[in-house]
Amino acid sequence: MLESKRKFTTHKKCALKAMTTNSAANRSPDQLKNRIQQRQARVGIIGLGYVGLPLALLFSEQKFAVTGFDIDERKVDTLAKGESYIYRIPAEEIRTAQTQGFSATSDYARLVDMDAIIICVPTPLNQYHEPDLSFITDTTHALAPHLQAGQIVVLESTTYPGTTEEVMLPILEKENKQGLKAARGTSFGNKDFFVAFSPEREDPGNTTVARRDIPKVVGGLNPTAAELAGALYGSIFQRTVPVSSPAVAEMTKLLENIYRCVNIALVNELKLLCLRMGIDIWEVIAAASTKPFGFHPFYPGPGLGGHCIPVDPFYLSWKAKEWDFRTRFIELAGEINVNMPYHVLASIGGALNQHKKSVNGARVLILGVAYKKDIDDLRESPAITIIELLQKEGAQVSYHDPYFPFVGKGRKYDLHMKRTELEQLGQYDCVVIVTDHSDYDYKKIVGEAQLVVDSRNATKGIDSPKVVRC
Repeated sequence: MLESKRKFTTHKKCALKAMTTNSAANRSPDQLKNRIQQRQARVGIIGLGYVGLPLALLFSEQKFAVTGFDIDERKVDTLAKGESYIYRIPAEEIRTAQTQGFSATSDYARLVDMDAIIICVPTPLNQYHEPDLSFITDTTHALAPHLQAGQIVVLESTTYPGTTEEVMLPILEKENKQGLKAARGTSFGNKDFFVAFSPEREDPGNTTVARRDIPKVVGGLNPTAAELAGALYGSIFQRTVPVSSPAVAEMTKLLENIYRCVNIALVNELKLLCLRMGIDIWEVIAAASTKPFGFHPFYPGPGLGGHCIPVDPFYLSWKAKEWDFRTRFIELAGEINVNMPYHVLASIGGALNQHKKSVNGARVLILGVAYKKDIDDLRESPAITIIELLQKEGAQVSYHDPYFPFVGKGRKYDLHMKRTELEQLGQYDCVVIVTDHSDYDYKKIVGEAQLVVDSRNATKGIDSPKVVRC
C-alpha cells in the first residue's frame, strides 16, 4: 500500500512537472524567445516531404530537439530506421539528426509538447485547376485540439494571400480545447497563441546555394508573432526578411514563382516561333545572356513541373476573382505552359511521320520522368502528361529514369509502369528526351537510337539527322 502511494505521488509530481514545463507561464514570448536562442525550444514539423524533412534537418543541425509529424506511416517507419526516402538526403543525415533528438511520429497528441509548430503540407490543384486546401484544413483540424497557450504556429505551404488568416486561424481558434485566441495587436495574454506565415523556398537539386543561405521571409499576425518567428528561423537561416503580415508573405511566394512561370512561358512561346523560323532559341538565349544588365535567362522545355511554378498562378487567379479582378497576363502564361506537352506530342508525331510511321502502334521510350534533372520528384511532371497523351494515341510507351524504378499511382495519374533498362535502343521507333539527367550519355543514345526527339537541348553539339529538337 505504501509502495503504491509512493508510485502515485511520484507520478503526480512528474505530471505536475510536465504541466509546469508546458504551461502558458513558461511559454511567455520572452521565455520562448530565450529558449529558441538557447536551442532549448521544441520544434514540431508537420509534413515530412520535400520541404518539411530538409527543414527538420536544419533545425537538428542547430541542436534543436525536433519532432516530425506525418500521416504516412511508411515515412515514419523509414525515418525510425535511420533511413531516407528522398534521394538527395542521405541516410547519414537522418541518423545524425537522431543523435540530436530527432524523431518522427503520426501521433498528433505529441504536439502539446512543442513550443513551435511548422506546417509543411502540399497545396495542389483540383481537377478544375482550383486550389485544393484539404491538406491544410485536415492538418489544422488535427492540430487544433492539441494547441497550447504560448505556442507559435507557422504555415509554410504555398497558398493564396489570406489563407493563414481566413482558413487556418478560424479552425485553430474554434476547435482548440482551452478557449485560446491568436495574439493580435500589441498585447497578449495567457490564453493566446501566435501565428505566422513563412513561405518555403526549397529548390530541389540546387547544390550551389546552401539551404541556410536562402533568406527567410516571415510575416506574423502581430509584432510579437513576427518577432518569435523571426527568432525561430533566424536560428537556422543566415538572414530573415520580416514583412508586415501573413498575407504579404503569402503574396511574396506567389510573386517569386509567377515571375518564373511568366518568363518560362515567354521563352516557350518564342521557342515555338523560332522553330517555324529555323532559328535556334538556345543560341538566342545564350547570346542575350551576355548582356550584363536587364536580362535574366530562362529556358524552354516540355512543360512545367514541381509543386510551385505550375500551381501558383492558378492560386492567385482563383483568389483574384473574389476581388472582381482577372489576372489575364498570368493566366495566359499558365495556358502556354500547360500546352507544352501537347507540343511535344505533335513533335513526336511529326518526327515519326518523316520516318513513315504513326504514333499509333509506335514503340516510344521516354527518357526522364522527374520534373527536372537530377532529382527524384514527380510532382506535376510534364513527362507524366506526355506518357498519358502517347498512350491515348495508341503508342507503346516505356520509360527510363535513374531515380524511379517504378511509377505507380499519384493524385492525377495511374500508370503502374516499371522502368526499362537502357538496352537495345534501336528497338524503339522513337526515344524522347523529357528530363535531361546528367547520368545519360547522350552521344551514345543518339548513336544507338533510330530517332531522338529532344525537348531539353540535351543533344547540343551532337550533329545527327536522327535528332529532332522541339
